[in-house]
Amino acid sequence: MNGFSGILAATGLALGLALAGAPAMAQQPKQAAPAPATQPLKPVPPAALAAAREILAMKNASAMYANAVPTIVEQTKNALTQQNLNYQKDLNEVAIIVAKNLAGREKEIGEGMAQVYANEFSEQELKDLVTFYKSPLGQKLLSTEPRAIQFSMSYMNQWALAFASTVNTEFRAEMKKRGKDI
Repeated sequence: MNGFSGILAATGLALGLALAGAPAMAQQPKQAAPAPATQPLKPVPPAALAAAREILAMKNASAMYANAVPTIVEQTKNALTQQNLNYQKDLNEVAIIVAKNLAGREKEIGEGMAQVYANEFSEQELKDLVTFYKSPLGQKLLSTEPRAIQFSMSYMNQWALAFASTVNTEFRAEMKKRGKDI
């Protein structure tokens, strides 16, 4: 894999993680599920798609991918610059043109997300979710969940740092038993 495709893969992974949400990262499935991108989406009724779009709008999902185009353009420019240092000035200029030409394409993510929701939930379930999110408890969930996820991610990061220290200590102890100080 060359640097350019590596950047694209990393960008896709980062974007995928951001879009998937934190709770999914903590789960360890017993067997690997097929990648969502490999599963074809079924055609859905327009009403189901509209309800899915409404749910995503209420959840302000577009904030997750609003900067996807400029971010990917910048990352691609940086990867290409690393491989072509003598073209840095040109690549900086081209990045502006590419970003302008592709502006708005991030909306494709929202449409894809709506298609995914409409494939995962029935039309009635989507309508019920819209009703729920409009209820007082649904409104509270919409307003407090981002903060709860942020604090959960912070907790997970702090735990991981502390646990990494524990793992490091265990490695050192086991290596010491073998007569090797590291």
